[in-house]
Amino acid sequence: MDTEGLRSFVRAAELGQVRRAADELGVTQQAVSKRIAALERELDVRLLARTARGVEPTPDGRAFLPHARSAVAAVDRAVTAVRPGSRAPRIDVLGLRSAQAVVLHEYWRSRPGTGLDVVTLRVDDPRVAAAAVGAGEVDASFRTVTDPGTLPPGVRMIHAFDSPLELLVGPAHPLARAWELTPAQLRKHRIWVPGIAPRSEWADFYDQLATAFDLRIDAAGPHFGDEVLLETLAESPDVATLVGARDRYVWPAAHDLRRIPVVDPVLAYPLSLLLPEGDPHPALGGVVAHLGGLPKPSGRVWRPSWAPGPGDTGVAHPRGAGHR
Repeated sequence: MDTEGLRSFVRAAELGQVRRAADELGVTQQAVSKRIAALERELDVRLLARTARGVEPTPDGRAFLPHARSAVAAVDRAVTAVRPGSRAPRIDVLGLRSAQAVVLHEYWRSRPGTGLDVVTLRVDDPRVAAAAVGAGEVDASFRTVTDPGTLPPGVRMIHAFDSPLELLVGPAHPLARAWELTPAQLRKHRIWVPGIAPRSEWADFYDQLATAFDLRIDAAGPHFGDEVLLETLAESPDVATLVGARDRYVWPAAHDLRRIPVVDPVLAYPLSLLLPEGDPHPALGGVVAHLGGLPKPSGRVWRPSWAPGPGDTGVAHPRGAGHR
């Protein structure tokens, strides 16, 4: 059924004149009449009757009008839902407890009424997420393609922010009483990071981290979720893990877990934002500006080789994208 025929009928019936409906719809009076006539032929009923003042719905027209009005409104809502600037930007994060989600929540809270559609693409390979940005499945993605030469056409990558790492341990761990730790103090301790996926940017990050500081990064075993990981840490005297300073973890008070900053140097997980090269969602400008105002790690900072050096804006360069 022709949507414009429905719209023409609704406005003519509501305004009582075909001419006024034509003026409002920006078409000729003849076009409106043809659309309504075609709709009447399709339904095999008369919808409008002529009067001295214009037109009015017939009994069939009165019965049909509320349904036609609802159909037109539904079409308008559908169009609005996919029109950039009218719908909320759809942004991919690695998880709803991740630093990226926390930062987006802070942005949303600072701007009441701002629309955001935060989603999690169930992919580990950042090139798949980049392809989703290029295809318009999402408007942006907090992922990193560590080799910028493999970015798909029409997608760019900018630096989002650095996420300093912290050691997370249970009360019986030998490092549990420290206020802060250096990477050298982590050597020989088992750092369990389950679920490191091949081809992911965080796999590359942990490989470089382990090599740079001679750390024992253990990715053995499946990842059964954060609750199991936190319970294991609480019960173990020798297992620790690394988490981002902004990552949101909640555990029962009885777990008595401790988050300990790693310093000298700070171990920075660099996060990136993948965006379309041209015509990005208008609301993304505010998100990018918010990211630019986030505090930066102080003191000596270690980053993986694919992160830009100090002072680099990160535009069009890889900058990391996503602590687990």
